[in-house]
Amino acid sequence: MSEERNGGVNQEQNASQASLQNQQPRPAMRMPGMRGPRGVQVVEKPKDVRKTMQRLVKYFQYEKGMVFGLLLVVVILVVCSVYAPKLQSEAIDRITEGKFGALPGVLILMLVVYGITALCTLIQSLLSAHLSQRIVKRLREELFERIVNLPIKYLDTHPHGDIMSRMTNDVENVSLTVSQSLSSIVSGVLTIAGTVFMMVYLCWQLAILSCITVVLTLVVTKFLSGKMRTFFRKRSALLGQLNGTVEEMVTGYKTVVAYSHQDQVVEDFEKTSNELTRVGIIAEILGGSMGPVMNVINNIGFVIIAAFGGYFALNGLISIGTISAFIVYAKQFGRPINEIAQLYGQIQTAVAGAERVFAIMEEPKEDKSGSHTMDGAKGVISFRHVNFSYVPGKQILYDFDLDVYAGHKVALVGATGSGKTTVVNLLMRFYDIDSGEIQIDGVNIKDIDCNDLRRNTAIVLQDTVLFSDTIRSNLKYSNLEASDEQMIAAAQMSNCHKMIRRLAEGYDTVLTESGQNLSQGQRQLLSIGRAFLADPKILILDEATSSVDTRTEKHIQDAMVKLMKDRTSLIIAHRLSTIQDADFIVVLDQGRIVETGNHEELIAKRGRYFELYRRQFEGNAI
Repeated sequence: MSEERNGGVNQEQNASQASLQNQQPRPAMRMPGMRGPRGVQVVEKPKDVRKTMQRLVKYFQYEKGMVFGLLLVVVILVVCSVYAPKLQSEAIDRITEGKFGALPGVLILMLVVYGITALCTLIQSLLSAHLSQRIVKRLREELFERIVNLPIKYLDTHPHGDIMSRMTNDVENVSLTVSQSLSSIVSGVLTIAGTVFMMVYLCWQLAILSCITVVLTLVVTKFLSGKMRTFFRKRSALLGQLNGTVEEMVTGYKTVVAYSHQDQVVEDFEKTSNELTRVGIIAEILGGSMGPVMNVINNIGFVIIAAFGGYFALNGLISIGTISAFIVYAKQFGRPINEIAQLYGQIQTAVAGAERVFAIMEEPKEDKSGSHTMDGAKGVISFRHVNFSYVPGKQILYDFDLDVYAGHKVALVGATGSGKTTVVNLLMRFYDIDSGEIQIDGVNIKDIDCNDLRRNTAIVLQDTVLFSDTIRSNLKYSNLEASDEQMIAAAQMSNCHKMIRRLAEGYDTVLTESGQNLSQGQRQLLSIGRAFLADPKILILDEATSSVDTRTEKHIQDAMVKLMKDRTSLIIAHRLSTIQDADFIVVLDQGRIVETGNHEELIAKRGRYFELYRRQFEGNAI
């Protein structure tokens, strides 16, 4: 029971879902958008770019005003960046021609243009940041809202690390791309168009010669990027493998030492580490070569412009200022091409991340429908010929038929995987049955509002779930409207009030993650107090005293006795000594009820229960 409440797959599901999970590829350690040392991106390609982009664009529609403002600023910025070299060219021509009287006007205009450029650059950064964060905020909130409303089955059958990766890495990837790519692509395209126009306008012959370096840049970039991507991908995979080896060794260190496998572990680590070193060196060399190669190509472009520009100037085809403008335009022309080439990989990875996010958002929400409530319910539970399987073809419960009367304490016992936790999963509507019916007070639980059903059912687990909040908030988690007086009364009934008062901050003590600053027994008493405050009609108990000392066990058992009084209780029993006073004991074996009765009756039958009891107390008189 505790495993499924913690998001894991419980014992019965392990066997049933093994084949299903084995068919799903285990997610490798991935870092979306991870880059090499020179900005080389490891591209993750989406499956359906068009569909994902159409859905992603809808989020921009909520921010139409900001998008329009950003595009307007980008257009102004591009116009200024394209016009500035032309002004520089005119200033140089005025100097070479000796027309110093006209020079101040050109210089003032240049200052205005550069000032507008700086201002627009700042505004562009601010608008891009706001736009990306607002879009991602909406995306993140919608994703989280979907996750918390997914069926338990989805969380049980999907790796939790993968779901968390979509919530953090993939969403952040989208944010980074939105903040950088939208303005950069628009700016890049407009800059290329404007620069080409100005170059052709100034001297079409020199413009054609400048294109030689552009073609060379595209060819070299494509070749080097392909090679780098291959090695950076391989390096990422090896790094994930190396991290996995270290994690397994650290978490299982006692086992490694116990079996004297240190040498083998070191050998495996060194083998992976050597390969990672080899691949990493090649990746670093390729990544480091991109900058120098681009500089060489740019310098070739400058040489071409200087040589042919000088020739054209000597022949009166162009002015000296035009040569200066062409050098700037050539650099300005190549920059957006390289940026767009790099952004392509980033966009691909971001779209792949968005696709993974939308995949969760397309999952159907848990069906919580139901017209009936449990107001005035007595808590009579009936299972009618219930059949169930987590995975089609691998049945867990067979013709399960059981009546639990109001106020009775019923224990479910059996070996691991016999179906005990599954019975509770079905009662809580965590899963839907394949056939049969489950009723509470004669009403099918499918017709009962799911939230109302769970509000009237409290669960005390073997592995207590507490949150990183105050003890007060953890106790009131089951009843947010409870008063402090009701909370203290529940704490007193559960034998944890004195323990809380001894803490420095009392009920305002902040618990660390999972309540690790409390002992196991203290956490268990708090969970019982939380159940008291819920005042449920139905109570579900997992064995709660298996990992505490004898004195704490007595406190917990006393609290549980008070909690179960006058309530319908289902107990998943592992230690048979704790359920000897149960009104009714149900013995399960491989999904079937094999025996029922109270403790004395089942011992007298000397059947399956007798065998389980004898194994636990072998050597003691029965």
